[in-house]
Amino acid sequence: MTGAGSLRRVRTSTLEIAFEEHGPSDGVPVFLMHGFPDDARTWDGVAAPLAAEGCRVIVPYLRGYGPTRFLSTSTMRSGQQGAIGCDLKELMEALGVERAVLAGYDWGGRAACIVAALWPERVRALVSICGYNIQDIARNARPEPARIEWRYWYQWYFNTARGIAGLMQNRHEICPLLWRMWSPNWAFDDATYAATGASFDNPDFVDVVIHSYRHRYQAAPGDPAFTEVERRLAARPKIAVPTIVLHGAADAVDLPELSEQDAPQFTASYRREVVPVAGHFLPREAPRKVVDAVIELVGATSA
Repeated sequence: MTGAGSLRRVRTSTLEIAFEEHGPSDGVPVFLMHGFPDDARTWDGVAAPLAAEGCRVIVPYLRGYGPTRFLSTSTMRSGQQGAIGCDLKELMEALGVERAVLAGYDWGGRAACIVAALWPERVRALVSICGYNIQDIARNARPEPARIEWRYWYQWYFNTARGIAGLMQNRHEICPLLWRMWSPNWAFDDATYAATGASFDNPDFVDVVIHSYRHRYQAAPGDPAFTEVERRLAARPKIAVPTIVLHGAADAVDLPELSEQDAPQFTASYRREVVPVAGHFLPREAPRKVVDAVIELVGATSA
């Protein structure tokens, strides 16, 4: 696959996490975290330039995606935010990475924000696409304005039996449809989708995705293993590490206006940039913006 680094695997308490690695082993560690529905390919335009700058770039496949696998059939196939955040923390521990720059969007941005909020000693800096990505699950019971609500049709769909069957049967119609809807200016081809779509054939993809979109609306219980983490996240913890927020001006699911209100959640150095033309899949559409943000933060936090 174009842009793929060396594929490695490491075991955490519940997963065998597959990840691609680029750059020198002694470089500043940078973790690039993908979202839904996507995989490591979203970072192809980011990973190689960062490696060329001397960074050690680690691009994981999230639980339920690509070659990442659960170790046990008895482990709950949870997609809740606490699970995704803990997966990233455990991956860092398994690799012996004490501190890293974290960058991510969507689910991956949520994981990065969670680690930065709960374990800031592990995070050198953060590039968060779309702002403060930690879910306010208690508030999710309240409706948003209609111009925002309709954009979440897929989430309501996944909260029905028909939607579960639909994702199982039609994932390779639903996922590229979401790409086109969320990034209306991005003209991807069939080969680009195929390179990533294979990751959605992971045997746990449907279960993890459905649980994610049910748990956030309190329609499914969480994994008891993450009860304490979810309790801490419910308090809307501040993020006290240097942060750059990027937001695509044409993001059609997470509207740019939504991250305008996030600044108070970041208590260290912070700036927000709206990227023209780019939509939700900003790492694919404007990779240089991500590269520049990471390099800026690496330089600013050098000591």
